[in-house]
Amino acid sequence: MADKAKRAQGKIRIGVIGCGAISGIYLKNCKSYSFLDVAACADLDMAKADAKAKEFEIPRACMPEALLDDPTIEIVLNLTVPKAHGEVSLAALKAGKHVYSEKPLALSREEMRLMFELARRKNLRIGCAPDTFLGGGIQTCRKLIDEGWIGDPVGAAAFMTSRGPESWHPSPEFYYKPGGGPMLDMGPYYLTALVNLIGPIESVAGFARASFPTRVIGSQPLKGKVIKVETPTHVAGTMRFASGAIGTILMSFDVWAAQLPRIEIYGSLGTLSVPDPNTFGGPVRIKRKGMQEWAEVPLTHGYTENSRGLGVADMAAAIRSGRGHRASGELAGHVLDAMLSFLDASESGRTVRLATKCARPARMPMGLGPFEIDR
Repeated sequence: MADKAKRAQGKIRIGVIGCGAISGIYLKNCKSYSFLDVAACADLDMAKADAKAKEFEIPRACMPEALLDDPTIEIVLNLTVPKAHGEVSLAALKAGKHVYSEKPLALSREEMRLMFELARRKNLRIGCAPDTFLGGGIQTCRKLIDEGWIGDPVGAAAFMTSRGPESWHPSPEFYYKPGGGPMLDMGPYYLTALVNLIGPIESVAGFARASFPTRVIGSQPLKGKVIKVETPTHVAGTMRFASGAIGTILMSFDVWAAQLPRIEIYGSLGTLSVPDPNTFGGPVRIKRKGMQEWAEVPLTHGYTENSRGLGVADMAAAIRSGRGHRASGELAGHVLDAMLSFLDASESGRTVRLATKCARPARMPMGLGPFEIDR
């Protein structure tokens, strides 16, 4: 009991599993929060774990099993490759630890169901990226919508178009395997932003295709290697939100060039241009009824630089205070359900009603300084 009471007052100890490229920004930012203690980092490749421990002055580098066996670690930050997200998160929950995962939460509804059941049984929390919607750009948009600046949202559009990651990513094969593709890779940013701004999604319809049977890697060290494409690379869909608003989404690795916006929200009194949901800042632009030109809106909230790790910090603060955390498993599970439902709709030719629901996450408070979180 004394150990639990001491833990409730002290820093939350975090262990990171997965020491790939994305871990650097997480480790840098998490070490800057006064109430977090990054106690260990682990990877199946010990050389990677040792390198990150040395670079970021983490006291311990180890294998994942050893990290899970450490009774002092309260949160596992799961930064493994997408196909391992469900397996590693389940192992962390079984070890009695809260878990925060990189996106997507899992690759199947069954993995997600098992995670939620285990978390409920053990009274543990699940959190998941993206946390970009907690940044100043989208939080400013949320404030504008909540205060009625564009009236009632009646529609939305979201577009992510590119030619794919094989020209620059050092190991892009997984993007073209089951569980990859533009919807599961980039969809979490766009759909999380939309649910935060408008609310949960009721049903979806869509079409998907793999436009090219193979891809050729253009980056080192695998330049010239041919990838067999095994997942849809161009997904177009529509969605009905529980509020009644109707949205359009396009996620593609098959587009050479486009001049589309990232996200727009269409309201009864105007239109809001939302910044890139893969970033934390702006610009935010609005054009209301009667305005002749678009106007840029000054950002009302902080966290406008690359603040990855903000979601796990918010979850840690929420664990100590007892409030809900914003980048929640409930939100990530609803987004995963939506992404899989777009693909299901394409295969079946039918509209798919989502099995999950979620509440809009609480807004971030204004006036927070760097690496400050409301308790």
